[in-house]
Amino acid sequence: MMTLINGLQTEHIRVFDRGLLYGDGVFRTMLVKAGRLLCWQRHYEKLRGDCAAIGIECPSREILTEEISEAIKETPDCVLKAIVTRGEGQRGYAVQQGAMPTRILIASPIPQYPSSHYSEGIRLHLCKTRLALQPSLAGIKHLNRLENILARQEWSDPEITEGLMLDMKGNVIEGTMSNLFLLQGDTLYTPDLGDCGVAGMQRARIMEMAGRLGMAVKVEKLALARVYAADEMVLCNSVIGAWQVRELAEKIWSTGGLAMRLRSFLDDDGY
Repeated sequence: MMTLINGLQTEHIRVFDRGLLYGDGVFRTMLVKAGRLLCWQRHYEKLRGDCAAIGIECPSREILTEEISEAIKETPDCVLKAIVTRGEGQRGYAVQQGAMPTRILIASPIPQYPSSHYSEGIRLHLCKTRLALQPSLAGIKHLNRLENILARQEWSDPEITEGLMLDMKGNVIEGTMSNLFLLQGDTLYTPDLGDCGVAGMQRARIMEMAGRLGMAVKVEKLALARVYAADEMVLCNSVIGAWQVRELAEKIWSTGGLAMRLRSFLDDDGY
């Protein structure tokens, strides 16, 4: 595992960093294969957008590209996490002018998931932990992940791979680490993330590519009943690509082909 902080190889961060004190920052989780960071341009644009949304100056693409090359040179196949915090500050929530953002890069091994996750699909847990409504943070991959952590603690069964999270109104939003799509007929439905949730990069790619697969895409408020009525359900993120859901509570889906069709496009780094 390689860790760079502001371009230096170290695992130590100062206790006054606002990312540590308040979760004041954003991050991206990216896949590196054969020394190539997949979809880097898309990831950087999302990182820059998330920084802007909470008023952090995003490091330049040139600086991050140079540091990423250093971080992955010994691990050409890895998961790379890029974190940008607001930097160091004094005690209190008020933001001091002139704070310099902290850049953190962590290169770690790619998780080895069972092949059955891709061939047969996964079991999903319905989480009791609900996502709070906060439109100001909706869509942003910020460092405050306590809701997801609490949700992930709800199960220990190794046969359950992911958890489905709802918001305080009962709308289906996302997995603890993934976005979701429902297939009904020839239309893909994905939750409206206007109040909460993370708008992942793979979600955006699937929405763009759906037409090439002969499917329309609709973003809507989705009640749990819509999930159970769907023909197929798929989860996605930048590391797993796409997984078919085969079971949620008492609902069992027959093995569908949507995830495999999506992966055939997601695996194309040129898209």
